Amino acid sequence: MRKFFEFDKLGTNYKNEILGGVTTFFAMAYIIIINPAILANGGIPKEASVTATIIAAAIGTLVMAFYARRPFAVAPYMGENAFIAYTVCLGMGYKWETALGAVFIGGVIFIIITALKIRSWIARAIPDSLKRSFAAGIGFFIMFIGLNESGIIRLGVEGAPVKVGQLSTAGPLLAIFCVILISILIIRKIPGSLLIGLLVTTVFSYIAGTATWPTDLISAPPSLSPILFKLDIAGALSIDFLPVILVVFILDFVDTMGTLIGVSARAGLLDKNNNLPEIEKPMMADAIATVAGAAAGTSTTGTFIESAAGIEAGAKSGFASLITAGMFLLCLFFAPIFVSVPASAYGAALVVVGFLMLSPLKELQFDDYTELIPAAATIALMSFTFNLGIGMTAGFILYPLLKLFSGRTRELTAGIWILFAISVLLYIFYPYGKI
Repeated sequence: MRKFFEFDKLGTNYKNEILGGVTTFFAMAYIIIINPAILANGGIPKEASVTATIIAAAIGTLVMAFYARRPFAVAPYMGENAFIAYTVCLGMGYKWETALGAVFIGGVIFIIITALKIRSWIARAIPDSLKRSFAAGIGFFIMFIGLNESGIIRLGVEGAPVKVGQLSTAGPLLAIFCVILISILIIRKIPGSLLIGLLVTTVFSYIAGTATWPTDLISAPPSLSPILFKLDIAGALSIDFLPVILVVFILDFVDTMGTLIGVSARAGLLDKNNNLPEIEKPMMADAIATVAGAAAGTSTTGTFIESAAGIEAGAKSGFASLITAGMFLLCLFFAPIFVSVPASAYGAALVVVGFLMLSPLKELQFDDYTELIPAAATIALMSFTFNLGIGMTAGFILYPLLKLFSGRTRELTAGIWILFAISVLLYIFYPYGKI
């Protein structure tokens, strides 16, 4: 195992990888509950969707572990699940079977273009400033998710979309305690800082009554039969459904690419040219997981930004992904234990991870506006639209335009123009106002 996962080359060990894998799981375990809840709004049976979510995450993360050998976990994407449920099914009136057909088609296309190394060629064409903005943007995005999930901030009203949470109540106070505790442990360089803080806060939450002890230790997984292989591929291939396939494709394309680059930057996995070596391997893991997930009955699947939590805990190899996948599989039978971890704990952990991902900001060229403005727009829109794909595509559009009108077209490559065209198509066909 040590040799296969290149422990010596990466300077890691079993302890760090196990800590990293477990930390990543707890940071993203909420997806087991949240994803089925969102998809249920589109008509997908909730109980079966729990099993589908776990299976898709386990398959994708296992492929990531043994094929890509990267410390990245895979699960159904937040954002894409809302697009399927609220836009495609509720807003546009399509059946969930047809929506899953579109996800399946997108996954098959990804497998083909990944095998042909088209995706990796385009990824290498992304300018360094945008790569750095992906990492920082993901940091702000994770931070925002954590602040909201933990109750430190709350949704506001029109004109003031966010506001401070009820900081006099136990949940947000425990989250603040967790942020401070994890920060101190990291500063003191205590191994497993994130996991320690998360578990300590969970126990305190039980004591304070803001979280409930699991009543059952073991539960049988819900049957997949209501949704397994129920996708409607033929319906998704109809002419009027093509814009949906295009949006699903583009969102997954840019989300996967940006997440891989951003998280890899934090993990120190990028080479001297700020590229991820053999990026097509983790991209293939995402593509396979998307196909498998659609067949099982869930939405677009890909690399999760919460993988950064495990990386901060010490994960460097695919062995951490193996641990995370194992935790997901255990959830098929021990879900009551894992899902009892409160938002005040995992939300606070995400806040700290967000802090730690902001270091690429110092490498931005603040005196070159053709580099700074696209990067700043990317970072802002990734968080403020609550959609990684929207922010990334904004950068892909602004970057070549500003270079063009500044007379610096020699700095542009064919790949960045392809990303420009793909991004423009997203904004043309995106179903505004239907989410």
